Amino acid sequence: MSGLTGGDQPSRVHAMPSARVAAIVLAAGCSRRMGRRNKLLSRIGGVPMVRHVVDAALGSACAATWVVTGHDADQVADALGDTHVTCVCNAQFDEGIASSLRCALQALPAQIDAALILLADMPKVNSGHIDRLLAAFDVASPKIVAPERDGRRGNPVLWPRHLFAELMALRGDVGGRSLFAAHAAQCLFVHIDDDAIFFDIDTPDDLTPFV
Repeated sequence: MSGLTGGDQPSRVHAMPSARVAAIVLAAGCSRRMGRRNKLLSRIGGVPMVRHVVDAALGSACAATWVVTGHDADQVADALGDTHVTCVCNAQFDEGIASSLRCALQALPAQIDAALILLADMPKVNSGHIDRLLAAFDVASPKIVAPERDGRRGNPVLWPRHLFAELMALRGDVGGRSLFAAHAAQCLFVHIDDDAIFFDIDTPDDLTPFV
């Protein structure tokens, strides 16, 4: 991933051992704005896009990594190769991102304290960024932990277990964004001076810098 990320590379800082955080990579969408092409299978540096995000999670201090598949589920799973991840197939992926969140959170074991939600179309996010967020999470006083730059919130976002029920109650093509206002007092923002926390790939033009 080192060749993908602009700006300074965050130093590696590991989370407190008592915090068990699961990485959840949302990879179920059908890439409507990419035409007939599944963007998650597009190669960046010879590696499928989804694999970049999964490798970032696996290289971090996360306790486990889960991948939610849906559209082209078999091909996406194949792109992950022999990585140590747990795949969960969301048969209702057409209902939107909320269904993938629900699918993953329901499957997490009880000992997980929090979930870090990663979008599979954000290949610039690396393990260092993830570990910065994990290091800020305190299991004794759990808060939503999100990256920010210049007052703008980015991704990925870490959600403590006590908010899982509210995340699972979401419907449609809606992620956790709607919960930030309701839980403003429980939000902790970590400054990351890197556009990786904003950059995603939605159209063929977004892939141009990597081709």
